[in-house]
Order: sequence, then C-alpha cells, then structure tokens
Amino acid sequence: SHFLSQNNTTKGENKHACGEGAVYELRNFANFCAERLQLLPNERSKSLRYYFSSARFGQDITQLPIVQEADIIHLHWINQGFLSMQTLEKLFKMGKPIVWTLHDMWPFTGGCHYVGQCFEFEGKCGYCPFLRTPKKYDASSKIFRQKKELYMGANLSIVTCSRWLGTMAKSSTLLQKYPVTTIPNPIDTEYYRPLDQEKCREELGLPKNKKLLLFGAANIMDVRKGFRYLEEALRITQDNFPMIAKNMELVVFGKLDKTWIHKFNFNIHPVGFVNEAEKLVKLYNAADTFILPSLQDNLPNTVVESLACGTPVVGFSTGGVPEMVTHQKTGYLAEIRNSLSLSNGIYSTLLFTPEKREAARQSAIELFSEEKIAKQYIQVYQDALARK
Repeated sequence: SHFLSQNNTTKGENKHACGEGAVYELRNFANFCAERLQLLPNERSKSLRYYFSSARFGQDITQLPIVQEADIIHLHWINQGFLSMQTLEKLFKMGKPIVWTLHDMWPFTGGCHYVGQCFEFEGKCGYCPFLRTPKKYDASSKIFRQKKELYMGANLSIVTCSRWLGTMAKSSTLLQKYPVTTIPNPIDTEYYRPLDQEKCREELGLPKNKKLLLFGAANIMDVRKGFRYLEEALRITQDNFPMIAKNMELVVFGKLDKTWIHKFNFNIHPVGFVNEAEKLVKLYNAADTFILPSLQDNLPNTVVESLACGTPVVGFSTGGVPEMVTHQKTGYLAEIRNSLSLSNGIYSTLLFTPEKREAARQSAIELFSEEKIAKQYIQVYQDALARK
C-alpha cells in the first residue's frame, strides 16, 4: 500500500506527497485561499468560516503513477484546497474501486462538515443554516446536485468511524445506495499507554498535588467543541462540590485566546498547540480526567488516546462518544447540553478507582487495536474488489 498526502510531513518508503518545492506549496496555499475567498459572499459569520466547503479548488492527482497503478483508491479527508469536485469526478471515472472513510459529514451534504440540527441532506439540501442567505436553491443545493451527478456510477464503498455517522450516511440521499461499514480509527496502544503520573506532571511543569482536568481542541472557542458548557460545569462544581473544586485545576491544549484566561475564574494551565505525540501522551497521563463537551463529533481520536493511557473521559452522550465510553466504567456520559450533568461526570470520574482506570485502558485495547482494525479493512478491500 502507498500513502499519498498533500504534503509529506512524515517520511517513509511508501509515503508520498503530491508534489514538493516552493512553487507547489504556493499553489496549495493559493487553492486554500481561493476556496475560502469564493465562499466569502455566502459566509454567515467568521465563526462559521470552516464549517462549510465547496471543494471548488484543488489539485488533480489522477495522473500520478501510484494512482494510475492502484487496484483500490482509499480516500480520507480531502477538503480545504486538497482535492476538488472535478478531481473526485476524474477519480470515479477511472473505474477503480474506491473506499472512502468519512471523518465528517461533508461527503453526503451540500457542503457542511457537521449538520447540527439540519436534516436537509436526507432530501436534497438547501436552506443551509451555515450560509448568509439560506434559500431553496442556495450554494448548498448546487453542491448537493453536483455530488449526486458525480457519484452516479461510482464504485464506492463507504466506511464510517462511528455507528452514529454510519446511520447518518445510510439515511442520506447521496450515499444510501452504497455499502456502509463502520470501522473505528485504530490506535497504537503500545505508544498510548499508562505512564507515571507524578513524573509526567514534573516534566510538563504541572502541579503534583492537584486534581487535573484536561481539555483540548484545534480551536478551543469553536462553538461545536462546547467549551461554554465546560465553563458552566466548572462553576457548578465550585458551587456544589467546593472542597473538590478547590483542589481542581484545568489544563488546556489547542488554540486559545490568552486574554480570555484572566476572565475565567478557575486555575488554568494553557499549553498551546501540541505537535509532538510524546507530549500528548504525557498530558493524558498527567490528567485525572479528560473532558470532551463536543456537541457533535464523529469518533474523536482524543477519547481513544485518553482511554489507552488509562485516563477516564467525561463527554456528552452524542455522536460516536457513547461507542467509546462505557458509562460509570471507563468514563461518564453526560446528557447533551446539560452542564449540571457534565459537572456530575467530573465529580464522579475524579473518584474513579485504579481498577476503573485499568478498565479504560483495556477497552481501548479491545476495541481500537491496529491489528483488529486492519483485519476489518482487509475485508472491505476484498469486498470492493469482488464488486469490480
């Protein structure tokens, strides 16, 4: 197998970039900018800028030798100036079996990555809540019709990382006629493993005598990540469980407006972006609990990584989270958009015994090991070739 990415950030014998050099990188950046700029007239607000993609701009990979020679093409996430709708059409017309692992909802919507409370994708998209002027024949309606046409006749096999996303895909107009298989993301459980908590805290410069909650996202202030509910839950914890709250502090990784920290009445340790996996493993191990208040998520890697390190997870019972967390055994499933329930989850998991932390670790090994996931994908590949 060969791994093809827009930019080859990890070296290896079978890892390839679509191109290299300053000119190539400039063209990629131009595609990314063009993708955003052409959507500006339809942009509802800056905060929703990356919620919607048209895939109007991208590069053609169909002439690359490894694509030409492939027996199967396996797509993952292709947006923000990587592959365009035109490239997808060319790939489908090559007649090769295509396996597409969905990491969000974009492949079966009129352009949004997560639908929120909208279910137009079950019909024919339009009235998109992420656009400035939602109407029957808006940009989402146009993109939906384009996808419907280019999917026609494609030899597609769909894989979703969660049963929740699989159910959504099966109910969509665009993908309901294609085989849908649920296979979770794998994890290297030998790398993401329990370490000495005190040593991890010392190396990261975190307090040793506190209960540490961990929260992280690429953009902390993204509405979908639900940080406002975590804020409310921490305030409720301070009111309802003052003795525990007094001994509790929050560690945050990801993009965060530091001016906001001073307004937040809680001890917080911002660690910024974490690019090194080794540091991330130490953060999971330094924490007593990992918090995921996302309002809609597929199968977040952070949950699996935390469990593999033996750190329980508190999250809303939505998306793929209930498929990873066993309530009161490996973590806590809170009622969605309920800050009191989230607070109860924080309190509950901070009292978890070492046996429950070990159960969290075992659940990751049993469900998400690389060997188990590989076998499931091999079956999907064999089925796809049989339908060729």
